[in-house]
Amino acid sequence: MASFIPNTLSTSKLHSYLLSAVAPRPIAFASTIDANGNANLSPFSFFNVFSANPPILIFSPARRVRDNTTKHTLHNVEATKEVVINVVNYDLVHQMSLASTEYPEAVNEFEKAGLHMLESDIVKPFRVAESPVQFECKVNEIIKLGTEGGAGNLVICEVVKLHIDDDFLNEDKTINQNKLDLVARAGGSLYSRANKGFFEIPKPLSNLGIGVDNFPDHVKNSMILTGNNLGMLGNVETLPSKDEVDAFVNDLGARYPKIKEATHREKHTLARKYLSFGDVQSAWKILLS
Repeated sequence: MASFIPNTLSTSKLHSYLLSAVAPRPIAFASTIDANGNANLSPFSFFNVFSANPPILIFSPARRVRDNTTKHTLHNVEATKEVVINVVNYDLVHQMSLASTEYPEAVNEFEKAGLHMLESDIVKPFRVAESPVQFECKVNEIIKLGTEGGAGNLVICEVVKLHIDDDFLNEDKTINQNKLDLVARAGGSLYSRANKGFFEIPKPLSNLGIGVDNFPDHVKNSMILTGNNLGMLGNVETLPSKDEVDAFVNDLGARYPKIKEATHREKHTLARKYLSFGDVQSAWKILLS
């Protein structure tokens, strides 16, 4: 058995061991606002429920390992003492991943991820309309665990109102957990789907993805593409050029002779097929053809 003393390992190595061994972890999709009212949305897997009376959730926006900086979410809860914690199910996991991109301060991750803001009843931060369960919370306390990269900041949240989508409730008002299909985080790029086990999502680009807000309208408002499809498409740094699109469509014509005359609906259906295999670039070339 390999054995280690924590302080003999680099922080990044220890971080990797911890996240791979203590898994899967539930995800807090935390919505906050800054002191000027700008919306922010970011996921955190250092998260769980710790009390029912009072109802307490705790999540931890840790200091970044690479440069010891802190996250916008931490700044916002320090300033406003409010947060909405939205749960993540499989239907929105790619949009959640896109929202984890480190966009500049005051950029609205709801818009980048193609998610809808829903007004809360008690607190000021918005809820994620697509999330099946949303917890409006007051922040009771923030406990800082250290000052170096990797140190956590425990945000102790008291639930003041919770919202559950009726579609996920049984007749006796209990949650249908099989239908809920929650997603949890593991190490590296691995996630765990409650119903089906591990799957992988490539980490968002170190450079910024274009985001759903920069899509052509027919893609942004597609009736065919799912939220997960939009999340995958939004995590590209640039769109293919016209020359790249034309070359791809010419090659594609051998398999799909009518692709140039296809409707948006037909192209979106074909693009969704490519996305099911993780081929985002080809999907974009079809959508832009």
